[in-house]
Amino acid sequence: MLQLVWALWAGWNVATLLLFGFDKWRSRGGGRRVRERTLLWCIAIGGWLGAWLATAWFRHKTVKQPFRRWAVLWTLVNPTWLLVWWTWQQLGR
Repeated sequence: MLQLVWALWAGWNVATLLLFGFDKWRSRGGGRRVRERTLLWCIAIGGWLGAWLATAWFRHKTVKQPFRRWAVLWTLVNPTWLLVWWTWQQLGR
């Protein structure tokens, strides 16, 4: 069960990374963009690692301060830390 949850978490981070990349691509082409609220929800649900990797790789959303502050907040307050705690508890048994 624990391995499945980690696999889902990894998949969600890959999806978040791809969504940030898609948004960066659309920003260059002038097409319809992904809403910032959607990107922030992806971080809040647990895709913070993919989001930060995308930010570094694509240089996307690096200047926009309100977005960055919310991204940091949602990185600190998300369910990934419960997953880490659960894993720690399972390893201790």
